[in-house]
Amino acid sequence: MKNLVYVSLMMILIGCTSKDNLKKTLIENPDILAEAIKANPSEVVDALNEAFKAAQGDQAKKREEQEKKALQESFENPLQAEIRSDETIRGTKGAPLVLVEYSDFECPFCSRGFSTVMELMKKYEGKIQFIYKHLPLSFHQNAMISSQYYEAIRLQSDKKAAEFHDEIYKNQRKLQNGEKFLKSIAQKVGADMSKLAKDINSEKVKNRIEADLEEAAKFGFQGTPGFLLNGVPVKGAYPISHFENIIEELKKRGKVKL
Repeated sequence: MKNLVYVSLMMILIGCTSKDNLKKTLIENPDILAEAIKANPSEVVDALNEAFKAAQGDQAKKREEQEKKALQESFENPLQAEIRSDETIRGTKGAPLVLVEYSDFECPFCSRGFSTVMELMKKYEGKIQFIYKHLPLSFHQNAMISSQYYEAIRLQSDKKAAEFHDEIYKNQRKLQNGEKFLKSIAQKVGADMSKLAKDINSEKVKNRIEADLEEAAKFGFQGTPGFLLNGVPVKGAYPISHFENIIEELKKRGKVKL
């Protein structure tokens, strides 16, 4: 009976279909399985746990294989982000390394991403250009308004927008104070507050953020941060070593010269 329980559960949970007779018996006599479970609850739980672990292991392995395959394909078929004529580019314009980020000002993982970006900018100084794009998540109360402030300030000055961007990530916890905090940073970086008030809800600002959201969705970025490094996607706040590995692979493949 115990073996029957285990085999039956394994069939149900991990897709074994070779025991036709057992399957037929259980369908015609479901009380057999019910009685076995009642009589051997501990063994049933153990069997379930083993089956779930096996299934999870298989799923994790498949995901890893899929991710590796997708990464290899992205080196040969990189994703192409739109670099607009008025794009704010930090670092060295025209540099061989192009890092595009889709980010949310309120996301704590994006704060880690900011630190990694700053490390990359320092390590590859003169060889990297960085473009910040928006992916404000709906469940972050101050994410969208922060993006609007950034874009409104960017209409005044790329330099002031960059300073605003950095100040938020350096003091992200204060973002819980909402617009009071955002206005204080805007004033600190020297933004024209009257112009800012006019531009913050303008169609120009909103349309630009919406364009970033649509592009992020097209590339499969659902969470933040998301990056494209020379078209190779990075989903998540990975350490600098992950980006360094991508750069080394790009060099090996002759995709970039540093």
